[in-house]
Amino acid sequence: MTDTADSLPDGADAYDPAGEDAEAWPDDVDAVRDALVEWYEDDHRPFPWRRTDDPYEILVSEVMSQQTQLDRVVSAWEEFLEEWPTVHDLAAAPQSEVVGFWTGHSLGYNNRARYLHEAARQVEEEYDGEFPEDPDELQELMGVGPYTANAVASFAFNNGNAVVDTNVKRVLHRAFDVPDDEEAFEVVASFLMPEGESRVWNNAIMELGGVACLKKPKCDEAGCPWRQWCHAYETGDFTAPDVPTQPEFEGSRRQMRGRVVGALSQGEALALDELGPKVRVDYTPGGEYGREWLLGLLRDLEDDGLVVVEERGDGETVARLAT
Repeated sequence: MTDTADSLPDGADAYDPAGEDAEAWPDDVDAVRDALVEWYEDDHRPFPWRRTDDPYEILVSEVMSQQTQLDRVVSAWEEFLEEWPTVHDLAAAPQSEVVGFWTGHSLGYNNRARYLHEAARQVEEEYDGEFPEDPDELQELMGVGPYTANAVASFAFNNGNAVVDTNVKRVLHRAFDVPDDEEAFEVVASFLMPEGESRVWNNAIMELGGVACLKKPKCDEAGCPWRQWCHAYETGDFTAPDVPTQPEFEGSRRQMRGRVVGALSQGEALALDELGPKVRVDYTPGGEYGREWLLGLLRDLEDDGLVVVEERGDGETVARLAT
């Protein structure tokens, strides 16, 4: 990955991850960036608009996604592009047909269909059929606000700024204890995004918020790449701007017991140092979350008749599910 300049936007000095707030950050921020991108590139939801850099196709997906679950958008997006494959085709279509399609596919407010149709006409008439590439200029299109403009600039032209939506705020707040402040989120998002890599970065961090750092997080299930640095994962406090009440289960001893049972569910006996990393990504044999901590969980489960703990002749302690 290309290193970011580690500089802050003009006027953004309330929160400075490169300055006075740097001690709250991992020593190797590039490792944090690399981990996220590698996680995303290894496996992500295969939405078809992620396989194109056509700004028209991306704009259609973004407008459709504003009020509709992504899984439902896929078929509507594909049918829309079959009907109007290019921005020229959409601009030439009767607006009533576009609105009728929108209504028939339950895609939310009909104004979005009208705005999309008008934006296509603008591209044809004012930009000679070529989309502008800059986020600010994209906002000149009808119905295209800052978020949508930045998404099109990022995913079509790799020319966007860091995306800051509700999911991204949740990720940044939990992972790096960023205060619930609009300017702070903007600063940190810009600080983290590698220069010139808005396409992959914005896709990756939104994917993290969409499949792992949910309101009810799935840190281990989704293999979150930021667990070893994550403030919420370490403390068990998974509150966030859109999650005002901390789920009692998250980070609790009960959750850790569940992870032990899940790790042993294949029926194989595991030594402590094999089992530990499956329960906590920051497991270290002699650390706070090490063998002694793990044995405490195992003894509790043993008392409940769920787990058997055995000392082998070589002095190694192993655990397995009770049968």
